[in-house]
Amino acid sequence: MRTSITALAWFALLALVGCEVPSRSGNGSPVVQIRVVPESVTLDPNQTQPFVASGRTAAGDSVAVQVTWSATGGTITGGGLYTAGQTAGNYRVIATLANDSLADTSSVTVTTGGGGVPLAGHVFIVTEENHDYSAVIGSSSMPYLNSLAQQYGLATQYYGNTHPSIGNYFMLATGQIITNNDSYSTIVTVDNVVRRLLAAGKTWKSYAEDLPSVGYTGGDVGNYARKHNVFALLSDVANDSVQRQNLVPFTQFATDLANGTLPHFSNIVPNLCNDAHDCSLATADTWLQNNIAPLLASATFQQDGLLIITFDEAGSDNTHGGGRIAWIVVSPKAKTQYQSTTLYQHESTLRLTLAALGITQFPGAAATAPAMAEFFTP
Repeated sequence: MRTSITALAWFALLALVGCEVPSRSGNGSPVVQIRVVPESVTLDPNQTQPFVASGRTAAGDSVAVQVTWSATGGTITGGGLYTAGQTAGNYRVIATLANDSLADTSSVTVTTGGGGVPLAGHVFIVTEENHDYSAVIGSSSMPYLNSLAQQYGLATQYYGNTHPSIGNYFMLATGQIITNNDSYSTIVTVDNVVRRLLAAGKTWKSYAEDLPSVGYTGGDVGNYARKHNVFALLSDVANDSVQRQNLVPFTQFATDLANGTLPHFSNIVPNLCNDAHDCSLATADTWLQNNIAPLLASATFQQDGLLIITFDEAGSDNTHGGGRIAWIVVSPKAKTQYQSTTLYQHESTLRLTLAALGITQFPGAAATAPAMAEFFTP
């Protein structure tokens, strides 16, 4: 009887001082704290994230509780499923214990940089040709490329999507293979990187070595191969006289770099010799050192640049469609001496190049491809 009287007196005292009675767990113990997990998260606009709340008793036991969910931005269901809004910023998800004043919060950062991918002002991609990962990484024939791989980020489980070349280039541009016919010449109308760039107000150029003239959309000439420059087959380019002017010979790259007029997105296409298609890896490595090293040393790149160097497909491997290939990322915002073991393919690169420019809608398979945020410092 003494216990009952004591309990009644305790509840009466709480009422007198204006406090609410703590909610109880399933075993009858008062809940003195609740906790929301995850404690913090970074999301893209419209990305979802489940949150879970649990209670804790004075004895430190974790117990199940019923909470009311709310959020300062975005939306959240009664079951704790949060959907980020369209506007970048910092928000809170709040769990309030039912019929109680206890609450806990989680911080949500909505970024237009692609789920933890930092924003870049200038994105560059160089695509090399037809060599297995094992022939490139650690090779004495490519000391410059390997120095970048050792200093910055290397994807050790990156694979091409198909054979031969053209389908991989289309994947990098549209998120779809489109064709495996290297002689393909039909204009492609599907969603693509140029369409997304233009919709976001971003500038672009495709710098193709040995391109006969500005705006050229025709077939192969000398060491220039259109299958490696599929931007010329995108309807947003081929059917638009203004956008065709962004197809330029690679000689324009040095001029734009010197003048500080590089676009937001640069697609860099070495010719058939300098991309290691027809010539040696050593030749390709020398080309990279002569042409990419000045870019990396520039104030433009040091401020906000992101460079990707990859191969289109392996030379003798069909794993995951196009075989295991080298993929390197260089950026002042990239982790140093970092190696990833996550499986990636070209659709993830397409997603990364757009996300880094603040674009949140991605063409084709890039829309659901794994993000590559792990390569960057938080």
